[in-house]
Amino acid sequence: MIPIITVEDEMKRIKKPWSPKVIARVNDQVIRLAMFKGTYPMHKHDNEDELFQVIQGKITIQLESNQKIELQQGEMAVIPKGMKHSPNSDLTSYVLMFEPATLTSTGD
Repeated sequence: MIPIITVEDEMKRIKKPWSPKVIARVNDQVIRLAMFKGTYPMHKHDNEDELFQVIQGKITIQLESNQKIELQQGEMAVIPKGMKHSPNSDLTSYVLMFEPATLTSTGD
């Protein structure tokens, strides 16, 4: 049976910021849902691009170059591999991240 995923129901299950939950797998990729609240440490992924899509709220992604990317509900951006970034949100926001299953997020 093919499961139907309701993102809104998945959002209710997340109780803690910065703890992504895999909600779907597509080939070698996963779709992770996370609550963003506060600031995640500056980090980079050497081998993987990372796509952020805001489902609810708004986020800012600070880049090492001092550029800021501001994303509202319904918007997305791709952070290229090797680019240092630090996502943050003053509000409780929910974000889908499309990334390789092998990617692990550890602020460095």
